[in-house]
Amino acid sequence: MKLQTEQGQITISSEVFTNITGAAATNCYGVKGMAVRSKADGLVHLLRRESMGKGVKVTFNEDSTVSIELHIIVDNGVNLMAVSRSIMSEVRYIVQRTTGAEVRNVDVCVDSMVIG
Repeated sequence: MKLQTEQGQITISSEVFTNITGAAATNCYGVKGMAVRSKADGLVHLLRRESMGKGVKVTFNEDSTVSIELHIIVDNGVNLMAVSRSIMSEVRYIVQRTTGAEVRNVDVCVDSMVIG
């Protein structure tokens, strides 16, 4: 993504967006971690901290906004609506504050729930 400022142009890679988004999402209450569905066995796997960006899909829109899709695993017994709203708000705020890019929407996909 390219942002134009008075001093010049700033280019931000999609990896920066995915890492910022993954970190913001995993800091929210009730989130166990980021998820990825394995192509080999079709099962959902919990990602380690260093590869949590794989559970994030960032789309750069034509109007210079960003759309974000998150795949997460949550703790058992949490209110899914409350956790999802918290993630949407936190991710939108952190990404806009850190990168300066406007976030059009944040979609949260709860792929699994961890018991225990």
